[in-house]
Amino acid sequence: MQSKGGINEFYYDEEAIRCLKAKDPILADVIDRIGPIERPIDADLFSALVNNIVGQQISMKAQETVWKRMIAVFEAITPDRICRASIEEIQQCGLSTRKATYIREAAEKVISGACDLEALKDMSDEAVIAELSQLRGIGKWTAEMLLIFSMGRQDVLSWDDLAIHRGLRMVYHHRKITKQLFQKYKRRFAPYGSVASLYLWEVSVGALPDLKDYAPLTEAEKRKRLKQRQELKKAEKQQS
Repeated sequence: MQSKGGINEFYYDEEAIRCLKAKDPILADVIDRIGPIERPIDADLFSALVNNIVGQQISMKAQETVWKRMIAVFEAITPDRICRASIEEIQQCGLSTRKATYIREAAEKVISGACDLEALKDMSDEAVIAELSQLRGIGKWTAEMLLIFSMGRQDVLSWDDLAIHRGLRMVYHHRKITKQLFQKYKRRFAPYGSVASLYLWEVSVGALPDLKDYAPLTEAEKRKRLKQRQELKKAEKQQS
């Protein structure tokens, strides 16, 4: 991890870029066109864990609003401070009872030693995922995001991340990403799957406008396109 202007960022070096480009000329072109990517991380694993629970199933703007309220109330998101608050007090920051309960339970387990966050630093990625997934509110995908954006792990490519699927479809012109196909790319990108993920995420949100998603259209999308064609034909007839 590196710090820039007091902000921690996900760290990767030139060797990671050289390795990925040497293994995959198609990804190499994407990397060259997008350039370096800077993504902030929260090196405080408990704070990052809580923030991930906060953000589940809500927009980024709503997550930011709730998080700012929590910082205003607790000043620092630590197990001790969370445990001193009731579930109702946590909930008043704008959280559901379920999320407030998950956050309080996580804090209690950290304090009791049932979940040793410090010990995770010396565990493999798979062991970290297994350990964190025992906490209510933390699934495999969330644990994988914590591996990248809190622990700075270099080789995470998440099967459960829909944006990764979209990025792979767009870069490699696939209609569907099967488990077998995904594992092929996971092996190809190793040991820098996290770095590849950064570029696939950028592609998935339109960083390279000439790349399109090759996934088959849904029935709703087909109906929408049919309606658009019908309206266009109608407009052309009216003009003729």
